[in-house]
Amino acid sequence: MTDLTPANLQPMPRPPRPSALSNALTFGWRAVLKFRHVPEQLFDLVMTPLMFTLLFTFVFGGALAGSTRDYLQFFLPGILVQTVAFNAVYSGMGLSTDLGKGLFDRFRSLPIWPLAPFAGLVVGDLLRHLIAGGIILGIGLVLGYRPDAGLPGVVAAFLLLLAIGFGIGWVFIVLGLLIRTPTTVMTLGFTVLFPVVFASNIMVQPDTMPDWLRAFVEVNPISLMTTAMRGLMAGTATLPQVGLALLAPVLLTGVLAPVTLWLYRRT
Repeated sequence: MTDLTPANLQPMPRPPRPSALSNALTFGWRAVLKFRHVPEQLFDLVMTPLMFTLLFTFVFGGALAGSTRDYLQFFLPGILVQTVAFNAVYSGMGLSTDLGKGLFDRFRSLPIWPLAPFAGLVVGDLLRHLIAGGIILGIGLVLGYRPDAGLPGVVAAFLLLLAIGFGIGWVFIVLGLLIRTPTTVMTLGFTVLFPVVFASNIMVQPDTMPDWLRAFVEVNPISLMTTAMRGLMAGTATLPQVGLALLAPVLLTGVLAPVTLWLYRRT
């Protein structure tokens, strides 16, 4: 039997404290496990973009572009941006749910990087964006969509899409910290998103819009993102277009990430 008297105990160095990256990866894995254990949350993720793509293509495509195929070439990059914007709402809803269950109180008591739980939310967001974007692109290819820039253009467009989703996600993380009811987060989120998304160039070109509306559409960040997405997938994107598309996500991240940490520490 081992002698565990103090004289025989050997001093051991304290294990190193996990890094911020290690904390973030751990919470990111938690987000991955959510998809495995709660697969029904993928239903909205899959069905909503699928319905938008099919309905707008076949109901409005012929009237707006002369043929569904031509409209799909115009519409599909925009529906990717719309899907990412709508999916970002689920970050705030998930955060509000976790806060209501007291889960973040437990996280706050742990010796971890303060932003690690939010890193998990971001990983979950990126997975949702990739899954939804892949589904939309797959349906589009079946229906006849052809990206002129080929695989490199699609990869570049999806990288831009992830950057857009990353930036927009902070808006709803802040809402999730401020509002403790998930349904209220969803209602408020879509109330803000609907006019911004639909008053853009996702569905139609703004040429025939009234002057006051066209002026808004041309500076709408969603329109700038959509223009860059179309350019990347068509091989015609310019550096200024991509820069303007990234402007809002960068500003949102720079402003709202510190606000998120401040709100988290004071709640």
